[in-house]
Amino acid sequence: MNHNFIENIQSCYSDLSIEDLYPNEIGQNNDVLIVNKTLVFRFPKYKNGIIQLRRETEILKYIKGIISIPIPNPIYQSFEEVEPGKVFTGYNLIEGVPLWKESLAGVKSVELVKGLTKQLVSFLIELHSISGEKARRDLNLKVCNPREEMYNLYDKIQNKLFPFIRKEAQKEISQSFETFLKGEAFSNLELTLIHGDFGASNILWNPETSMISGIIDFGGSGLGDPAYDFAGILSSYGQDFFDMCINLYPNGNEISERVKFYKSTFALQEALHGIENEDRQAFEDGIKDYR
Repeated sequence: MNHNFIENIQSCYSDLSIEDLYPNEIGQNNDVLIVNKTLVFRFPKYKNGIIQLRRETEILKYIKGIISIPIPNPIYQSFEEVEPGKVFTGYNLIEGVPLWKESLAGVKSVELVKGLTKQLVSFLIELHSISGEKARRDLNLKVCNPREEMYNLYDKIQNKLFPFIRKEAQKEISQSFETFLKGEAFSNLELTLIHGDFGASNILWNPETSMISGIIDFGGSGLGDPAYDFAGILSSYGQDFFDMCINLYPNGNEISERVKFYKSTFALQEALHGIENEDRQAFEDGIKDYR
């Protein structure tokens, strides 16, 4: 398989000499290859991943001058033949390793932890400063209605996942969705550009300096609810770190209810992804607490 990937890269960029490459295991929607230890190439695995990668590439170009933390800059790209294996983007590797929950727990200095919250929230403030209206106009992004998206998610969960879920968990899920969707949580919602998958695996840091070194994987980026990005923080790092972050965010308390609700849907979304893309592992990981 790697052989084909190399051929496809070289047919577009014949002057790029590939000394070595190895697959990077992380990547639900893309095959990710590290080339010459300095370049990251991503090949979408599915047809809809191609549309996603094209949109992601546009968004990355658009926000490059706005975001002060390193983000991928796709200098290599191929969208000519629209089929998995042929389409790719490539960018310079961003130094750093994922900031896993265990790594964060190992940072003993309160000041350094505060520094990390400041960096993460500054990134989100920069990204969320791009209003939904502006992003829609400049990037031709489709308008999203978070309440509608949650209704659709609820519908899919009932149809596709309920057969695998124990009865009392079904009741709890239904109650949670119905209470939330009928409530006032969306009354102060302003759409912005969001990252869309703002969790530990996409937040890189340098353990020596305890500084964030980059944010990657904007595949889920688009118009959305800023609370969704904070749900990634809550899900990855727990309540205490989330509280520190939300306190630094303008009017953070107004979005907290939505943050908690979105977080409660993440495992179900993973199980759904597993069913829809025949990814057994994702399905098992997502459904395990509901069986």
